[in-house]
Order: sequence, then structure tokens, then C-alpha cells
Amino acid sequence: MDVVAEDTQQNAKSGKEKKGSFWRELPVLVVVALVLALLIKSFVVQAFYIPSESMENTLLKNDRVLVNKLVYRVRDIERGDVVVFSGVDSWDGEVPYEEPSNPIAGFFRWVGTAFGVVPGEKDYIKRVIGVPGDTVKCCDAKGRISVNGTPLDEEAYLYPGDVPSLSNFEITVPADRLWVMGDHRSVSLDSRAHGGDPGGGTIPIGQVIGRAFVIVWPFDRAAVLPIPDTFNQPALHAVALAGEAAPLLLGFGMAVPLVRLSRRIRVKR
Repeated sequence: MDVVAEDTQQNAKSGKEKKGSFWRELPVLVVVALVLALLIKSFVVQAFYIPSESMENTLLKNDRVLVNKLVYRVRDIERGDVVVFSGVDSWDGEVPYEEPSNPIAGFFRWVGTAFGVVPGEKDYIKRVIGVPGDTVKCCDAKGRISVNGTPLDEEAYLYPGDVPSLSNFEITVPADRLWVMGDHRSVSLDSRAHGGDPGGGTIPIGQVIGRAFVIVWPFDRAAVLPIPDTFNQPALHAVALAGEAAPLLLGFGMAVPLVRLSRRIRVKR
């Protein structure tokens, strides 16, 4: 009996030690988890909160999306991508925000923004319509937006009842900038609303945080965000390839006469 009692006491003591060990390790686990989450958020994937109706019906207010921060390290930004970008020192916010009343509230707001629980004060989400070198124009005889003379069929993603644009515009997108628009055109304060800003309403590529690729909340709206088919038109890609090939063609054009001149000089010698 004494042996059994002693074993029982040892087991109880061991159980208490394990529980004590768990509670001592819990703060460390929480800190490590937060650090790993912030590292992932900073360099790989980040959750973003949708604060407005500007991207309806593709994205609804209060949706949460995941943004891929690595994708543009391996490919260029493409027309039709839904991108999140920073409007710091550029665009005014679409949604009014109140400054945190104290440092503690500010800290919790920062944490909420980092994990996509609350919206960022200067973060925007729009669809890329024009990339550097594109001429974006509205509207043609049928009321469509065209890119490099090729009309876009935007019915698949425009808010029901919206027209491509209520205002006319034409711009050639400068180098290292993008022309972006919301899918709910009648309420979106996008590139059209910033024509008087530097860049004529375009945004710097360097301010792009990443590509929104999936809706993760609410669960019943979970879906990927593909590039609409209208942006896969061969005419759009042909213009892009022609632009990329222009320096190479110019180089060949300059090289041919130089080679011929060199041969003539050799013959004369």
C-alpha cells in the first residue's frame, strides 16, 4: 500500500510539474507564433480587410483576402490583376478613420491591420487596367474602355448596372506606374479621380504590396481571384510583345549598317 501511495504521489507531482511547465512555456510559444506570423505577413502572404464597396461584386465590404507578396518577384504585374497598394503620400483614404486615442489602442490597431482584422488606413485594392506603356481610353462608340485600341469586355466583373466609366479619359501609362480601377465603377475613387495628381492618376509600381489571389472570409464566399478572360486577348499581348521587342529590333537596325560600314573599310585597306 505504501508503494502504491508513493507512486500516486509521484504521478500527481509529475502532473503538476507538467502543467506548470506548460504555463511557463505558453508565453514563449505565443511570442514565437507572433514573430513567425509577422515574418510570413511581411514577406510571403498577408491578409487584408476590404473596407469599402469599390470592388463589388468581386469583393464585398468586410471580405478578407490573402495577398501574395512574392508573385511579382517572379513575374510582372499583369492587366486584370487585383492588387493591394499603399497610398501613403499619394491618395486620400476612401474610408474615414479615427486616430487611435492612446498608444495601447494604436498597438492593437497595428496588430489588427497586420492580420487583416481591420483595414489599413492607406491601403487600397483595385484592378489593374493598364501597365507601363499602355494607352487606356474611355470610351469607344459602344461605351467600352480600350487598351491600346483593343476594347475590354468587362461584363464578367463590373458591378451589375454599372457602365465602364461615366467620365471620358485617355492616358498613356508612364514607366513604372499602373492605371487601376475598382469593379464598382460608380462609387470607386480610382485612377480616374486622381487625374490632377502626379502621374495623372496612375500609381507607382513600387507602392504595390502584392496580388490578391483568394477570398478567405467569409467561408461561404471563399474563391480564387483569376485574371478575367478579356485580358487574355491576343491583341493585348501582341502590343506588349511589340513593345518589348522594339529595343531589340532597333539594335539590329543599327547593327546592320555598322557591320556593312566595317566591311567596306576592310576592303579599302
